[in-house]
Amino acid sequence: MTTLFTGFQLGGLRLPNRVVMAPMTRVRAAEGGLATPSMARYYAQRASAGLIVSEGVQPSLIGQSNPGTPGLYTDEQVASWRPVTEAVHANGGRIFAQIMHGGRVSHPDTTGLRPVGPSAVPATGEVFTPTGPQAAPVPRALRTDEVGEHAGSYAEAARRAVDAGFDGVELHGANGYLISQFLSSNANLRTDRYGGSVAGRIRFAVEAAAATVDAVGADRTGIRLSPGGGFWGVEETDTPELYTALLAELAQLDLAYVHLEATAPEETLVALRRAWPGALVMNPVLPMSAKQTGRAEAEHWLGLGADLISFGRAFIANPDLVERLRTGLPIAPADEATYFEGGDRGYLTYPAYQYTA
Repeated sequence: MTTLFTGFQLGGLRLPNRVVMAPMTRVRAAEGGLATPSMARYYAQRASAGLIVSEGVQPSLIGQSNPGTPGLYTDEQVASWRPVTEAVHANGGRIFAQIMHGGRVSHPDTTGLRPVGPSAVPATGEVFTPTGPQAAPVPRALRTDEVGEHAGSYAEAARRAVDAGFDGVELHGANGYLISQFLSSNANLRTDRYGGSVAGRIRFAVEAAAATVDAVGADRTGIRLSPGGGFWGVEETDTPELYTALLAELAQLDLAYVHLEATAPEETLVALRRAWPGALVMNPVLPMSAKQTGRAEAEHWLGLGADLISFGRAFIANPDLVERLRTGLPIAPADEATYFEGGDRGYLTYPAYQYTA
C-alpha cells in the first residue's frame, strides 16, 4: 500500500518518502540576491523531506518580483547557493530550485526596471516594494522577438542552479507570475503566436520547459501549475481545455514531474491527473488559506493518484515535519507576523518536537 512514507523514484533521485517541501517566499536573501548562511541552515533543518523545492528564485533582474528574494543569474549568486545545497545534501536531503519570473508582478522601485508581461495589462492589487505595498504598474508588453529570450532565461537559470549543486529545477508556472500570465485569457491579449488560442497561450510555457530540458535534462525539470487559480487577477476562461492541452505538450518532454495546486474543482484536477502520464506532485490546500495540509489531505490525494504531496506552511514551524506526520505528533503553528520580516526569528527559531520524560 502506498503511503506518505513509501519511497519513490523521481527521475534520477530515489526519494525516501513522498513528502515534498513546497516553495515558499521568505525574503531572507542578502543584497544582490545572494543566498545566506541562515538560508543554508533553514533548508538543511528540513532535509528529511523526500524533496525540497526552494523559494522562488529570479532568473534575471527584470524577473524579480519581491524585494529580498534570491537570484540565479550571476556568478556571485551561484557561489552563494553552493553552501545551501551542500548543507541539504550533508543532511541527506534533495533540493530543486524553483525558477520564478514575476513578469508584471513587480515594480521599478524593486528592480529599477519597468516590468514586462505578455500584454500591457497590470496585475490586480498592490505589489511589494522596498518602501511598502504599491499599486501594480502597467507592464511593457514583450515584443514577439523578445519572448524567446525570457523563455530561455528559465533554462539559463537552470544551468546555474545545477552548477550551484541543486538536484534539479521547478519552473514556476503558477500563481499569476509570467508563465501563468501567458496562459491567461485576460493578462494575455496578444494576437501573435503567443496569444489568442489555447495553442498560442500555452506556447510560452512549453518553450520555457523545452529550453530547460535541453539545458539540464528532463529528469531534472519539473513545473508548478495552478489551474484556474486567479492569482493577481489572472483569469482562464477555459481551464480544463487549456491545461489538458498544456499537459499533452509537456508529456512529450518527459518532465520529472508536474506540481499542481488545488485551485480547481477536484474533478478537474483528477482529470488532469489522468491526462498526465508522469509523476504528479499535489499541493492539496490553497496558498494563504486558513487551513494547512495535514496527513488526511495527503492520504486523500494519494488515493486519487498523486505520487507526492507538497506541504507549505506546515514546514515553516516544523522542521521535523516528516517525523511528526509519521508518528502523529502535533503540528506546531507558525507565527505569520514573521513570514516576511527578515532575520532569523520565525525562520531558524522553530525547534524539532521536544519529547518529555
